[in-house]
Amino acid sequence: MMSAAQSETTLESKLEALQCHFTWDLDPSRSVLLRRRETFEDIGTEEGNSWLGHIYNLRGFVQYKLGLTEDAQSLFNKAAEAFRQMRSADEGPWLVVNYGNLAWLNHHRGDQAESQAYLTKIDALKNKYPSPSQDELHPEICAEKAWTLMKFSRDKRQLAADYFQRAIKMQPDMVEWNTSHIIGLVKALKHSNKKFGADMLEKMRIAKEQDPENLYLAAYYLEQCGKKGQRIEDEARELARKVLRNPVSSYSGIKPLIRVYNHYISVDEAIELADEALENHPDERYLKRCAALCYKWEILFYRDSRPKQSMIDRGISLHEEAISLYPHSSLLKNVALADIYVKSNDDQAKAEQIFQELLERELEPADKQMLYNRYAKHVFLYRQEYQRSIQYHMKAAAIPHQSSFRGNSITTLEKIKAKGRNRKCREIEEFLANLQKP
Repeated sequence: MMSAAQSETTLESKLEALQCHFTWDLDPSRSVLLRRRETFEDIGTEEGNSWLGHIYNLRGFVQYKLGLTEDAQSLFNKAAEAFRQMRSADEGPWLVVNYGNLAWLNHHRGDQAESQAYLTKIDALKNKYPSPSQDELHPEICAEKAWTLMKFSRDKRQLAADYFQRAIKMQPDMVEWNTSHIIGLVKALKHSNKKFGADMLEKMRIAKEQDPENLYLAAYYLEQCGKKGQRIEDEARELARKVLRNPVSSYSGIKPLIRVYNHYISVDEAIELADEALENHPDERYLKRCAALCYKWEILFYRDSRPKQSMIDRGISLHEEAISLYPHSSLLKNVALADIYVKSNDDQAKAEQIFQELLERELEPADKQMLYNRYAKHVFLYRQEYQRSIQYHMKAAAIPHQSSFRGNSITTLEKIKAKGRNRKCREIEEFLANLQKP
């Protein structure tokens, strides 16, 4: 007869072998989890969303990692119900990941009998609905794993693309899988040095035709067409009317569409679109975030050096509100707010106060690197403190995390060294020679 210790070991080995959020190497720091939670909460949970079950599974896992097991249980239960409604069936292979999450959750809560019950259910599902390919996970599992990895980390986007390809190869009729795969590829290209080629644009066009209701994909497609020099004004305005009628979500298409308006139509119309969306849904925090971003572009980048004070006041108000609504993902918004304050009657003191408060925070290395780089630019542009700017570019470059901010600081330092006019040139040369690679 198996002892209690042996039984526990057997249960844990079975749990470790599951395919679910608890075994997919999703283990970021608490601060990253809190940011992810804010992001995931903005993904719409309206009825008919084809990823609704996956959204609840992901949010449930994040709540568990944050120590909120009751919330996790509730969200996992919502995931199971969403799958049943979307698939119009009480069971199916799409429940394997969900049952795996519930098996792990009950194990951690000390209810081993309930954990074992979910393991039994998983075995029954796998026997009843085997994968079309003996060498692969079931396509439903591949698709959920792909979607989850894509949402969780930029570093996992290539792995996510691989899982999407596997799922689509086995079950090519799932339109939403192909759409998410294409969106993931586009985002991966955006954050890499690779060029967006004609073949990728054609893949987007085909995906858009196959999934005409996906306005998020449509907005991304228009953005890429705009980059290629195509006239997209009429299509963008038509898309805007559709987006404004749809439920608010970070995947409604509003943010990429505002970006399209901003770059390829006019900044004024971009602001009008953001304001109209917010006027229609005044309590939606995601729209306040989008509007704040739009006003930042207007104030800092696309107007004369001195925009109207009413415009600046609106930008400050939106940023302050967005910061309060997104307390864990507000670092960039705080930096933007500091730069906007400089435009507001040259309020250097308020801007400096914001930066000093940010510099005193305990931050992840990547966030600290971004802050050092942005502060270096800030003191150079607005305070003409050139030596201090160099100091903070060196601080940014010294953090061995590969990013555009580090690259920018290194390039800036190299240019200063090449000119040979600054008294810190020798120090910069030695610093760059000893720079640690990430």
